[in-house]
Amino acid sequence: MRARSTDAVVVGAGPNGLAAAVTLAREGRSVLVVEASETPGGGARTAELTLPGFHHDVCSAIHPLALGSPFFRSVPLESHGLRFVQPPVPVAHPLDGGRVGVLERSVTATAAGLDEDGRAWESLMGPLVATVGPLVEQVLGPLRPPRHPLVFARFATWAALSASWLARLRFRRAESRGLLAGIAAHSMLPLTHVHSAGYSLLLAMLAHWVGWPIAVGGSGAITDALVSVLRSFGGDIVTGARVTSMDDLPGARAYLFDTSPRAMADIAGPKLPRGYLRALRRFRHGMGVFKVDWALDGPIPWAAPACARAGTLHLGGSLEEIEASEKAATGGRAPERPFVLLAQQSLFDGSRAPAGKHTAWGYCHVPNGCPEDMTERIEAQVERFAPGFRSRILGRSSMSPADMEAYNPNYIGGDINGGIQDLRQLYTRPTLRPVPYTTPAEDLYICSSSTPPGGGVHGMCGFWAARCALRRL
Repeated sequence: MRARSTDAVVVGAGPNGLAAAVTLAREGRSVLVVEASETPGGGARTAELTLPGFHHDVCSAIHPLALGSPFFRSVPLESHGLRFVQPPVPVAHPLDGGRVGVLERSVTATAAGLDEDGRAWESLMGPLVATVGPLVEQVLGPLRPPRHPLVFARFATWAALSASWLARLRFRRAESRGLLAGIAAHSMLPLTHVHSAGYSLLLAMLAHWVGWPIAVGGSGAITDALVSVLRSFGGDIVTGARVTSMDDLPGARAYLFDTSPRAMADIAGPKLPRGYLRALRRFRHGMGVFKVDWALDGPIPWAAPACARAGTLHLGGSLEEIEASEKAATGGRAPERPFVLLAQQSLFDGSRAPAGKHTAWGYCHVPNGCPEDMTERIEAQVERFAPGFRSRILGRSSMSPADMEAYNPNYIGGDINGGIQDLRQLYTRPTLRPVPYTTPAEDLYICSSSTPPGGGVHGMCGFWAARCALRRL
């Protein structure tokens, strides 16, 4: 492949790799994306995992970060075929006895449903949502001075707390505490960890601002639109081309890696100093996920009717139960009653299943590389809040942490966030450098979710890395 020469080569065609390529190509640079799999997409792919005609999101499913991302908002994805659909309710959190906490699109409507905790929700979220644009722009990037210091200080005051502390400090009802805890658990951190509250606040703000939408046809539609945009700017993509060394790549002025730090070290090791390579290989990965997809002969029979209006369900019971589940997974034990994140896309996107049938998507957190089969425990949690769920299963597909890593080598041990996002690695991803996307080699960059702002389909890791490369180019 060395015969060809181009301005930039991007290794890996996940959302961040494609975002980097689009950012470069629309500035007039020649770009080639090289992907090991036969299809691009990384964490944004859709496939018939269970039965013919049932279309499942292989990894990412719900996309608040995509609609909130400055990169995605700058790209004409709609004109390249991408459409999102909004469930009436972004998130529902059922409890035993038919009780449920509901996060509505409106702050006021959410507060109205939380009874005595309504005023506390409104006073917490109202001011944040009023300044959500600048906050999201600040948070979805590397560490840098805030452009709106007072706005960011208000957010940081609450975000620095643990989710457990914030839930108990602000709310009295189990529904409100559970709702906040379930959102915070997306961080894949123990809820007692400092700054875990920041993840719940960010995702709740996005729910009120842009919703938690579903890509029509599946998350692979996001990839299809990004590839179409890239080609419209003259970029190219090659699939089925595994890269094991720099010799596998054509000549270029810049190389951007949408890979794990470990993979970048293996491929580009001879060009990088030993100290930097040691730092890449010391990068810490967090808990993994165990995922199940279902083909169903009808909608999930939720005990709480409000759950049928939600695109995303958090199934973990009380704050205390979620704390215990996440603590177990972090501490090396598969939880007996896992916290389950579930999406029911087919209720709002009829293209996902044959007429009258449905799909569902769910996962729980487990220790990194955990070999235990969590299918039964996950289904027990769904059945707990939706009696009769099991009787509607036509087919299922389960993916262990090892299966997740085999599907996407960036998911080391099933870690879909690209590394622990605790204080040590929040902004020093993958190493401690003034500009984390750069490396000691002037033509090498890393643009995966192992850089700020971390996991999620937002493209901002690729965008920021491409900006660095453009300055040098």
